[in-house]
Amino acid sequence: MRPSRRLEQLSWPELQRAAGRPSSTVIWPFGAFEQHGPQLPLGTDALFAERLAAAVLERLGQDGADPPIWSLPCWSFGFSPEHRGFPGTLSLPAELLIAQVVALGGQLAAAGFRRLVLFNGHGGQIALLQVAARQLRAAYPELAVLPLFLWSGPEGVAELIPEPERSQGLHAGLAETSLMLHLAPELVGPQRPVDGLLPEPPPPGWSLEGAVPQAWLTADLSRSGVVGDARGADAALGERLFEQLVAGWTRLFSDLLASAWPPVSSGSPWLQS
Repeated sequence: MRPSRRLEQLSWPELQRAAGRPSSTVIWPFGAFEQHGPQLPLGTDALFAERLAAAVLERLGQDGADPPIWSLPCWSFGFSPEHRGFPGTLSLPAELLIAQVVALGGQLAAAGFRRLVLFNGHGGQIALLQVAARQLRAAYPELAVLPLFLWSGPEGVAELIPEPERSQGLHAGLAETSLMLHLAPELVGPQRPVDGLLPEPPPPGWSLEGAVPQAWLTADLSRSGVVGDARGADAALGERLFEQLVAGWTRLFSDLLASAWPPVSSGSPWLQS
C-alpha cells in the first residue's frame, strides 16, 4: 500500500514521523471563490491548484519512491476584491488570510516540518501570499517558506498560448477555459466570451499587469467577468497546458527535495525580533 501524501489522512504518529524526515516539505494549495465569467465555476482557481498539486505528488511517488513531501487540503477562499462587482465572489480580508497562513504555518513548524510551499492558483493574491510568507518566515525562522504561483515556474507554458491572448487574457480566457475543459468539462458552460479588452491602449510602457501595473477591478473592464478571449478554448489545449505544468513542477519539486534550499538560519537573533 502506497503511503498517503495527504496530511489529513495520517495519524498523529505518522505525521510526527513525516515531519521528522530530512527536507520534510508541505504543499498548501490555495485557490479562491470568485467569478470566472459565465462559463467557468466559482472554484476554478482552487480546482486547478488542488489537481495540479495532487498530480505532482503522484509523479514524485512513482516507481516506489517515498519523497518527504505531503499536502494540506486546498484552501478555497482567497483575496478577491477585484471581482466583488460580480455575484458569487466571496473574498477574505487581506489581514485575515495573512493571519491564517502565519497561524497554521507556525504549527507546522512546531511539528517539525522544514519547508512550507504556498501553491497558489489565484493571480490576485500573489503579492499578498508573498507578504504572508515573509511574516511567517520572520516569526518561525526555522521554517523555509516558498510562495509560488502555479502558472509561473515551469518552462514552456506561456508559449502554448498565442498572442495577444498570452499578454491580455488575464482572467477566464483561453488558458483557464481550456484547462477546465480538460480537467472538469462538466463544469464548463457553453458561452465563450470575448471581453475585458481595453478600449484604448495604455501609454507606452504601461499595462494592466507587468513592470508598471495598475490596481484594476474587473468591473472596470468587463461586463461578463472575462478579461480575454475564450473562443478558441478546447480540451486538447487544456491537456497540453496541464502536462506542461505538471511536468515542470515535478522537475522543480524533485530538484528542491534533493537540495538543502532555501537556507535557513534559526540561530540568527535579528530574524527572531
